[in-house]
Amino acid sequence: MGEAVGEARGGFGVDLRAVSGLPLSLGECGLVFGEGLSEVEPACRRLSDARYAFAADDAGGIEELYFMYRDVGMCEHRSVMRDLGLRYDVTVIMPGVVGGEFNKTVGHYHPVKAGTGMTYPEVYEVLHGEATYLMQRQAAFRKRPATSDGGRATSDIDDAYVVVARPGDKVVIPPGYGHVTINAGGEVLVMANWVASEFESVYGEYRALRGGAYYLFKRGDGREWAVNPNYAQVAPLRFVQATDYPEFGLVKGVPMYMLIATAPEKLRWLTHPKEHK
Repeated sequence: MGEAVGEARGGFGVDLRAVSGLPLSLGECGLVFGEGLSEVEPACRRLSDARYAFAADDAGGIEELYFMYRDVGMCEHRSVMRDLGLRYDVTVIMPGVVGGEFNKTVGHYHPVKAGTGMTYPEVYEVLHGEATYLMQRQAAFRKRPATSDGGRATSDIDDAYVVVARPGDKVVIPPGYGHVTINAGGEVLVMANWVASEFESVYGEYRALRGGAYYLFKRGDGREWAVNPNYAQVAPLRFVQATDYPEFGLVKGVPMYMLIATAPEKLRWLTHPKEHK
């Protein structure tokens, strides 16, 4: 993980097996893959490629913001994942501040599933650290949903809410919402997600508007939310508690990866957005 590792050691050497259900741990050079788990080379999001998502044009700070391990899985589950059209990813987000803001992902919307008029949902699980999820929905989504990168028509946000999640918590991204994940804690954040394998993130609107509808700044020992002035209209920010989704087999403390082995039908809603409730 380059220089960022040397600057932020909190959380390294952590065994993630109990919370993830996988032979995974977090080492100083990234994720360590145990027996039966195919090793994945991560993609790195660097500040030089992500500065557009921060409030300040000249935002500085950590250079290696986060690492994306896509399509993680046990060898014996590969055929089921392929048949269901699902992908399990793990993202490692470094702690720190960039231009006064807490480190974060650049943000994206989800693509529309053909023939449904609805975007794919997604589900996250925190494996280590603390995640702050900023969700937002465009007012005109139902009239003009995204069909390609940058294909959205409006910067009016009619709903925006935050979920703060900790190890074992599950957070669902509903159809129609975009999202940013912020690491406002002092440790490395590790989170996993289940998503449709044909899913491709839609970054265009976030790029054009310099990130999400709200920024989260570090103020002394505290945190302060501020509206992104590049948006035309933004709904007041709501705060929502992380919750279980027993109908999908998503319960705090029970690794969601294991659904692929014990109850794969409970992941069907991720590839069939109309079944999300």
